[in-house]
Amino acid sequence: MRSRFAAPSARLALAAVAAVAVTATAAGTATATADSRNATVRACATKDLSFKVSLKTQAGGYYLVTAKAKSGVTCYLEGVFPSASFGSSPDTEVAPAEHAVSDRVTLSGSTAAYAGINPKTTNNDFGKEFDFLHLSVAGDETNAVTLALPETATVDRPVATNWHADPADAVPFAN
Repeated sequence: MRSRFAAPSARLALAAVAAVAVTATAAGTATATADSRNATVRACATKDLSFKVSLKTQAGGYYLVTAKAKSGVTCYLEGVFPSASFGSSPDTEVAPAEHAVSDRVTLSGSTAAYAGINPKTTNNDFGKEFDFLHLSVAGDETNAVTLALPETATVDRPVATNWHADPADAVPFAN
């Protein structure tokens, strides 16, 4: 008779061990899931990036902005144009040169994103001259950086391309 009582106790003990094992496995899975969520790439903020501006002669001349993630940062730029202006006047703010969203560009290490800014899209002698560009990631305008231009720009109806992984895609062709 004792063996009958022992059997249910053994079954309960096995069930308890199994429950602990399942709980431990679930906790391990939950931890792994939480860790992988922390490793998810986030959107770039202006402070996450370093910028360089260079003058290009293609398409009548434009400024190529190169953005790279700072050391230890991995983030992405949506394929929309940067928020930029040459001064504080609304007529010096860049408008989009492209009418669709481009592919997202993930930045880390030496990977860069490129945007082209054409300061003058008009065919006239009008415009204002500027030596600096105010630039930020779209949506992060309160943290804009000011970049010195390689040469003075005459600005009249400026446009900017979206961020691209290939600098050849960042040429702001005039319409």
